[in-house]
Order: sequence, then C-alpha cells, then structure tokens
Amino acid sequence: MILIADSGSTKCDWVLLDSSGEVILRTTTLGLNPAVLPTEELISIIKSNSDLAAIFDKVTLVDLYGAGCGTETPKQNLKKILESLFKNALVTVQEDMMAAVYSVTTTPSIVCILGTGSNSCYFDGENAHLATESLGYIIMDEAAGNFYGKQLIRDYFYKKMPSEIATQFEAQFNVSPDEIKMNLYKKPNPNAYLASFAKFIFTTPDQDAYFYNLLSVGVSKFIQNHILCYEQATEVPIHFIGSIAYFSEDIIKESFKNHNLQLGTILQKPMEGLIEYYRKNKLK
Repeated sequence: MILIADSGSTKCDWVLLDSSGEVILRTTTLGLNPAVLPTEELISIIKSNSDLAAIFDKVTLVDLYGAGCGTETPKQNLKKILESLFKNALVTVQEDMMAAVYSVTTTPSIVCILGTGSNSCYFDGENAHLATESLGYIIMDEAAGNFYGKQLIRDYFYKKMPSEIATQFEAQFNVSPDEIKMNLYKKPNPNAYLASFAKFIFTTPDQDAYFYNLLSVGVSKFIQNHILCYEQATEVPIHFIGSIAYFSEDIIKESFKNHNLQLGTILQKPMEGLIEYYRKNKLK
C-alpha cells in the first residue's frame, strides 16, 4: 500500500492507495514542516493520528511532499522519523513543489505555490528547476498567507488599516501584543500563525480598496521575484497551487495581463491531481 502525504506548514493531507489505485484512507494532521518544528513535535503529530497509527506496519511505500523539505538537513530528519514509524515502508521525502508539479502538469510549465508559504519552479517536462532556494517566511514567501498576515498586523499597529476594517480585525483576532509575541517567538509554527490572519482578507463581507491593494502588491512582488526570474516566463503556462492563489484568482489574472503571462490551472489543493499522477505513473 502506498501512503501519500502533502504537507504544508498548517496541515498535512494523507491518502492511502491500494495496489489498484483505490483510495482506502484519507486523513489529516497538523503540518509537518521540519524546518520550523522540533523532532519531538513532528513525531507527536503523526503518532496522535489514530488512522495513521493503525497502518504503521502495513504501508510499503511512504511518499511525503512537504514545506520545509527543500534543504537537506530538515528533509533527512523527517525521513528518519517516518522510517522509524513506518518500519516496513520505503520512505521518500521531497519538497512540496514536486507535489504541486505532479498535480497539474506533465509538460514544460512554471509551477507556483501560494499557501502558507510561497515558491515556484520551472518544470522542463522531466525535472523541476528552482531559480532560488527558499529561505522561508522571515525573508521570502511573497504573496503567501504569512506574508499577508505580517502586513495586516503591521498595518493594524501602525494605524495604516482603515478604521472600520481595524474594528473588524480586532473583533476577529486577539491583537494583544503579548499574545502576538508569544505566538511569534515562543510557540511552534509562527509562519502558520501569521498565515491564519490572511483569511481576514477573503472573509470580510465588505471588500475594500485596502484589501485589493494589499493583494495586488503581494502578487506583484511574487511575479517579479518568482516568475519573471525564469527566461521561459512568457513562453509556457504558469500554474498555481494553494488557497491564497485560489482566492486571489481575479487579481492574479489581472496582473498576468499586465505582464503578458499565460495563466494555467489554479488548484486549491494538489492531492486529487497527485492521486491521478500515482495511478498513471506509479501503479502500472
């Protein structure tokens, strides 16, 4: 049996396939980002899921695609953890970008992730090529959930947020400085915490020019740093994976017209496309 995991920083989707490609289990855990979570926390998250615990000895292959798995040390740490739990399985760990690629294309394209974090690659039809290594939410992650969360918090405290929107913001979130600093500097997953504020942009009933400008700036920064850096940018379709991309579709379309870019598929989650990829390529 093959266990596929697609992990962001916020949550991880797991799907178990039998030898014929039928889905026999779906479950979800918290995200398993090995770049920000300690080993004990990663183990606890997996072990606490009873569905996974029940199949520890039954799975023969575990393929995990994860945020924070783009550099060797955290990737190998997570691989060792999975091998210790799924003792009879061959384990592979790859960065989440590859799940994004497999879910949307088999032909040359640029594939982007806009979720809790952000990144992109050029896929030549066989291999993915990253223009730059991802350095995470503190330095990079333009247009990601944590990028917008930081901007909302800054604007609120610098009093740059329109007053009516600020009133709604403080009613929806705990904006105590102590609470915010505790989550950012003391608790695990500060990037996911920041990203939790981004939902405010898409769920506030009365949309405002403030939100439009916030999203437009983020998308523009992403295009400049993560798309136009590829020489193939105007020659191939550009696909997006992730909730932020899904809910920002109109602004992405508008921004692409300004840059003469070809928009491909926008998927909120890659898992269904990933399942089809395994059925066609891994289970023949």
